[in-house]
Amino acid sequence: MKNDSHPVKRRFARVALPKGMLVAWQHSGRRSVSRVATLGLGGLFIATSDPAPVGAVVKIVFDVPGGEVRARAIVKNVKDGQGMAVAFIDMGYADRARLDQLLKKLA
Repeated sequence: MKNDSHPVKRRFARVALPKGMLVAWQHSGRRSVSRVATLGLGGLFIATSDPAPVGAVVKIVFDVPGGEVRARAIVKNVKDGQGMAVAFIDMGYADRARLDQLLKKLA
C-alpha cells in the first residue's frame, strides 16, 4: 500500500463520477460488479469492500455511450474499506476511442 502523504503523479486527469458508473471486474476466477468513483484514460478507482491485492491483474468491462469498454488493468493501490485504484495495461483501439469520447463529454 502507498503512503497517502506522497502526491500521486498521473499521466491522465481523472473525472469524478458522483453518481458512479457500474464496472464488472474479474480476478482469479472471482467476478464482481462495483461502482466507479473516478475515471480517466489511464485508469479508474473501483469502489469495493473486497478489492484485489496490489499488483493483481484484473479484467474489467463497463458500458459507455456507443458501446462497452473492455480492458485489462493492474491494481496500483488499495484503500481499505473504500476500493482499489487500477491502471489500464491493455485496451483495444476502439475501446480507448469510446472511453476518450466519454471523458470529453464529462470534462
